[in-house]
Amino acid sequence: MSNVTLTIDGQPITVPQGTTILQAAQQLQKQIPTVCYHPHFTPPSLCRVCVVEVEKSRVLVQACSRAAEDGMVVHTDSPRVQLARKVLMEMLTSAVDLTDAPEIQAYADAYGADRERYGAQTKRRVFPLYDDNPFYLRDYSKCIMCWRCVQACGEDVQWTFAIYRAGRGFDAHIATFEEIPIPESTCVYCGNCVQACPTGALKAKREYWMEHGLDLKELARVSNLEQREKRKE
Repeated sequence: MSNVTLTIDGQPITVPQGTTILQAAQQLQKQIPTVCYHPHFTPPSLCRVCVVEVEKSRVLVQACSRAAEDGMVVHTDSPRVQLARKVLMEMLTSAVDLTDAPEIQAYADAYGADRERYGAQTKRRVFPLYDDNPFYLRDYSKCIMCWRCVQACGEDVQWTFAIYRAGRGFDAHIATFEEIPIPESTCVYCGNCVQACPTGALKAKREYWMEHGLDLKELARVSNLEQREKRKE
């Protein structure tokens, strides 16, 4: 495999062909922010937080999936890039509950995002809290559609395909097939989706109960009762 040489923020680097801009930047110890990207999953290129400026390119490009090219000149933190990230953060904070997403909130602060830019009348993503299984909760009001949970449940890890996208446009959300309860889906309760979620939209019940100061013994009792009721059915 041949190598390519590019320049990132004034620093030349030679990497194997097929290396992404993000991977090349990491070798130079440069931190490009990411949200939907996970090092063990296929880059979905959805959030656009990792966009960088490439000279002679008309648009900003996503660093997580764009392969480095010979002679490429990349700027990871130019004014144009900073503005794009700021607007993305403002859009996210205006529509989604990010109280359990400290990393994203830190990005919003770092890029000077105005959380009130779009006003109090802005439509927010609001969904019911799903508590339909013994192991984890689903609060899609906190979901940013990063796709990590779908990848963990699907081809990148578990091959279970219990969850996927439902709805369209602003109302698009993650759901089970035909919105059936998790126990009726193909979910095997592996927990990979919960671990992959960056916003707390998926959360282990044990973690939720501990955060709210609830008795874990009561959680075990409730779970056992639920299981007994299901066996009766």
